[in-house]
Amino acid sequence: MLRVVTTDPTAPRLLTIAVLTFRRPRDLDAVLPLLVEQARGVRALGVTARVLVVDNDASGTGRERVETEALAAADPPDGVGPVSVDYVVEGTPGIASARNRALAESGGSDLLVFIDDDERPSEPWLAALIALQAGSGAAAVVGPVRSEYEVEPEPFIVEGRFFARRRLPTGTAVEVAATNNLLLDLVEVRRQGLSFDVALGQVGGEDTLFTRSLVAGGGTILWCAEAVVTDVVPAHRVTRRWVLQRAYSSGNGWSLTSVMLSAGGPARLVTRLRLTARGGVRVAGGAARLVVGTVVRSLGQRARGVRTIARGAGMVTGAWGAGYREYGRVDG
Repeated sequence: MLRVVTTDPTAPRLLTIAVLTFRRPRDLDAVLPLLVEQARGVRALGVTARVLVVDNDASGTGRERVETEALAAADPPDGVGPVSVDYVVEGTPGIASARNRALAESGGSDLLVFIDDDERPSEPWLAALIALQAGSGAAAVVGPVRSEYEVEPEPFIVEGRFFARRRLPTGTAVEVAATNNLLLDLVEVRRQGLSFDVALGQVGGEDTLFTRSLVAGGGTILWCAEAVVTDVVPAHRVTRRWVLQRAYSSGNGWSLTSVMLSAGGPARLVTRLRLTARGGVRVAGGAARLVVGTVVRSLGQRARGVRTIARGAGMVTGAWGAGYREYGRVDG
C-alpha cells in the first residue's frame, strides 16, 4: 500500500545519482555535466544530491574524466552551489556487482537514482522522480526511456517495434522496472535487505529480480511519465542480430527470475512448466505471424513475428536455467 507523506523542508533528504560505466569516455563527458545540473536543480525540493560514478573497469579508465568534472562541480561560478562528484572502481566484472557497489557507497543517502552513462536526462527528470516519491511514499519510481540513434534503424527494426517501450500515466503501479531510470527509497531497500544478485551479473535480469523482489516484499513501484531520459543507441545496437538477441534475453531473464522467486520443490517445477508453456505459445504465435506476414508481404508482421519467437524461445530456455550472457565480456 502507498503511504501518503509530506517532506519536512527543514530536514533535507540526501540523494545519490549513480551512473555505472565501463570504457565509455565520451558518454561520461556528455552525461556528467547534465547530472551535476540535475543535482543543483533539486535543492529547492529540500534534497541534497551528489553524483556517484561506479567504474566497472578494474583499470579505472574513467577516473581522469570524472575527477575533471568533480573539480568543476566543486568550484562553480558565483551564485551556483557546489555539487559533490565521487568516483569509485568496482573491479568485479558484472553489472550486478557495480549496482551493489552503488548501494554500498550510498549508505548515507535516503534515496538512490540509477541512470545509464549512455542516457541523457530531460530537464524535469530528477525533480519529477523525487516529487512523486515524496508525495506517495513509494518504494521506487521509474520513468520512461526514449531512444535516439547514431544511425537510422532499418525498416525491419522500425516495423518490428524493437525499441518501442511502455508508456503509462503517472502514478500507475508496476510490478517490475529496469534500473536505467529508477529512483529507490533506500529506507525500504534496507528494510527488505535487498541487493542485486551477482549470479545474474553477466547474464542480465538482475534489475528484474531486484524490482520484482521489492514488490513481493511489500513495496510499491510507481510510473512517472514526466521523468524522461533519452537513450543514445550506438550503431552496433541497431542491427537485426542485436535486437533479436535482446528480445531473447528479455524472455530469458523473465523466466530465470520467475523461477528464482518461486518456492522450491513441486511449486518450482510448476513454475518451470508454466513458463515453458507460455514461451511455447509465444513461439507458435510468432511463427504464425511470420507465416502470415510472408504471405501478405507485410514487413511489420514478419518482424514482429520473429521478435515474438525470440522472446518465447528465451522464456523456454530460461525456465530450465539456461541463461544468456547479455553482459559477458573479456577484459584486457
